[in-house]
Amino acid sequence: MENNMKKPLIVITGPTASGKTALSIETAHKIGGEIVNADSMQIYKYMDIGTAKPTIGERDGIPHYLIDEIEPTENFSVAQYCEMAREYIDLIHKKGKIPILVGGTGLYIDSVVYNIKYGEGGADENYRSTLNDLADKYGNEHIYKMLEEIDLECAEKLHIADRRRIIRALEVFHTTGETMTEQKRKSRLVPTTYETRMFATNMDRDILYQRINKRVDIMLEMGLVKEVENLLKMGISENTTAMQGIGYKEIIAYLNGMVTLEEAVEQIKQGSRRYAKRQLTWFRRNKDIKWINQLESIEK
Repeated sequence: MENNMKKPLIVITGPTASGKTALSIETAHKIGGEIVNADSMQIYKYMDIGTAKPTIGERDGIPHYLIDEIEPTENFSVAQYCEMAREYIDLIHKKGKIPILVGGTGLYIDSVVYNIKYGEGGADENYRSTLNDLADKYGNEHIYKMLEEIDLECAEKLHIADRRRIIRALEVFHTTGETMTEQKRKSRLVPTTYETRMFATNMDRDILYQRINKRVDIMLEMGLVKEVENLLKMGISENTTAMQGIGYKEIIAYLNGMVTLEEAVEQIKQGSRRYAKRQLTWFRRNKDIKWINQLESIEK
């Protein structure tokens, strides 16, 4: 009886360049759906080409939410995403439509679907400053090892270069006495309000890598270099989280004379393929996901 009271939510995820956009548009038309973005880069304004953001034409009249929502200079947390996504999902339900969560950022999707709260706890500016000083003096490896000692599971999910999230995880433990992993476990005990069906696009690895390489070539043809130049001219620092995304940091290196354009393009392709591999690993751990061929449709 309880499940019947839950509101429907469709999730379409999968690795980069695996056909999520086309499938989501087709599905939205079939079931009367509207789309909530679950891609951590497409949420930023002005960053269109390098994020493979669906154009107005590609959206084919289907409303999209959480695209072009945040300034590239802003720090944006998983907690903020979850709150905004839930608001839009509620809005879509009130319109009598079915929300479709679409994107490849597993952390964002899990936070919404499983009611996960990341990093609950107050801020401690002094402690955060101390950690930044330690990282400046001894490198990110130092604070990463600190996190490994208190919360190995959390550390394994973070890249050693992701100083901001490493520090946040340490700060949460410092201020609450609980690790982020423990907080995540507790939050998942709270029942979700959605009746969720999750799908992931799947295809042969070689074909996926060919699609990724082709997509990068198209990005260059569409003017990726010009897009990055314009962002820098707007005064957006190359050190922001947004500008450290795949496709942006490599072009910045090219513009700074550190690599040739050909080298930058190859680095983007390689980085995108590695990202797709990490996405596949993340999603394959989730037993709730139904894997479908990229050419299949989702039945109502």
